[in-house]
Amino acid sequence: MEFMQIAMKYMPEAKEQLQSAGIELSMEMIQPFMTLFTKVMNDAYELGKADALKEIE
Repeated sequence: MEFMQIAMKYMPEAKEQLQSAGIELSMEMIQPFMTLFTKVMNDAYELGKADALKEIE
């Protein structure tokens, strides 16, 4: 859930950059990307966790 809070923190910046590129952003359009972002961040978290546990052993 913290990943979503981090993503939402940068949402205004992302929206501004997309608009300057001529791409309109709506919550309906962004939902599939947020789902994908969450999957990527969870995988990255698990990878980091596994690495940290290896260092402890």
